[in-house]
Amino acid sequence: MNAFLSQLRHSNEPLYYFGLGCLVAALLCLVLIQFTHTQVLGVNAWYKPMKFFLATGIFVWTMAWYMQYLGNNRAVVWYSWGLIVLFTFEDGYIAWQAARGQLSHFNVSTPLYSTLYGLMAVAAVGISLWTAYIALLFFQQDLPDLSGAYLWGIRLGLLLFIVFSMQGLSMGARLTHTIGGADGSPGLPVVNWSRRYGDLRIAHFLGMHALQILPLLSFYVLKSVRATVIAGLLYAILTTFVFWQAMQGRPLLR
Repeated sequence: MNAFLSQLRHSNEPLYYFGLGCLVAALLCLVLIQFTHTQVLGVNAWYKPMKFFLATGIFVWTMAWYMQYLGNNRAVVWYSWGLIVLFTFEDGYIAWQAARGQLSHFNVSTPLYSTLYGLMAVAAVGISLWTAYIALLFFQQDLPDLSGAYLWGIRLGLLLFIVFSMQGLSMGARLTHTIGGADGSPGLPVVNWSRRYGDLRIAHFLGMHALQILPLLSFYVLKSVRATVIAGLLYAILTTFVFWQAMQGRPLLR
């Protein structure tokens, strides 16, 4: 672990410290859950920023690790600082609204909230499109120092991340993540995915974390380009099925 962190810091210092800050913020939110009672949609308000800070920390560290293979070129530097700016706004707004006991997502109850939510959506789309450009660099370069399986694990992980991060627009357009009922229905522990209705957040989560799962699987287990591509296709089919199931108003687990 120390070697991983040391290499991460050496390869991309800005994202290393930003990711570390996000993980510390997630820990702080966990503490606040224990000592505060403010609720949003029936759950402690600090669960949501905790999950977003944790997800952001994992994502920026993941991208920092992969981008070391591209070298310290201008595209990597601009993307790294772009992530810091966009995520600071997005996660900061989520935490600010949690502290006030207010919704951040789908909150268009006032002109101010509507504007800030719109800007948060723009930031999310910007992150996805910018990541698509980084993915293009991985397809354009051979990167002979990487095994073929690992390289294709990164490529497919990036593709699925982009597709299912953009799937967030299906929630934004509806101003809800629940299909068949209202947001705030009884959900699974911590993640709060609905146990009664379809929940679009599940496919969103699974697709975006292909970014970590497929490269790790290809590097440590599959060790074959063909097996990696097959695993990527199966993962995409599974995640698409979960999305379809949610669109029918069916929960993942009752």
